[in-house]
Amino acid sequence: MNASGAPKIAVIGDGKMGHAVAQLAADAGLVVTAVIGEARNVRGAGITAESLGGASVAIEFTLPSAAADNVRACLRAKCAVVVGTTGWYDELDSVTRAVREAGGALLYAPNFSLGANIFWQVAEYAASLAAYAGGFDAHIAETHHAAKKDAPSGTALELARRASAAFGRDIPVTSMRVGSVPGTHELLFDGAFEQIRLEHVARDRRVFAQGALAAARWLAGRTGVFTMRDVLAGSPTS
Repeated sequence: MNASGAPKIAVIGDGKMGHAVAQLAADAGLVVTAVIGEARNVRGAGITAESLGGASVAIEFTLPSAAADNVRACLRAKCAVVVGTTGWYDELDSVTRAVREAGGALLYAPNFSLGANIFWQVAEYAASLAAYAGGFDAHIAETHHAAKKDAPSGTALELARRASAAFGRDIPVTSMRVGSVPGTHELLFDGAFEQIRLEHVARDRRVFAQGALAAARWLAGRTGVFTMRDVLAGSPTS
């Protein structure tokens, strides 16, 4: 923490999202102690207490293949970590155990947008109503920029998980990768004579950076494993 009580931030990943996080942090008057890029960080080896520069929270936006190693490196450096990378959740159970065994702090989310988190809850409710009414089929479509590595997106998978549970059966997902689209997710309910479309559109990738910074402020000084649901609720649930 600095004198104002705000956490010092390290950024892991020097791609577009990493730069967006660093810029928004600076604009908000937060101290950015380090930006650790891929060239300096193979399997987390570039993440140490020294390279983090005294940060109390690191914000990680890298690649699915790198995220788990980066979290473990932050644990060794005794630095809390916010992970915005998706596509690595097959390692979530082992990483969660490591965080708890180390007494560390991890906050992960498939999407840090406040609007996306609201969208998930609206989708759950809509799916439960559609299931009760009957006569509706459902489908999820998501579109992201051509450089995004994982498909479906973490946001689409979370949407499918929540909406499918409320709908009572699996809802299929279609993914498209094209151009520079930050992220669009649509949940469609189709009936014989009518259709319902719920959509969340991210207009700028800075919305994810803004949410990650809010998560970093919330995570500072805590221990455990958390999601954006905890941040929005104001109190931990795990």
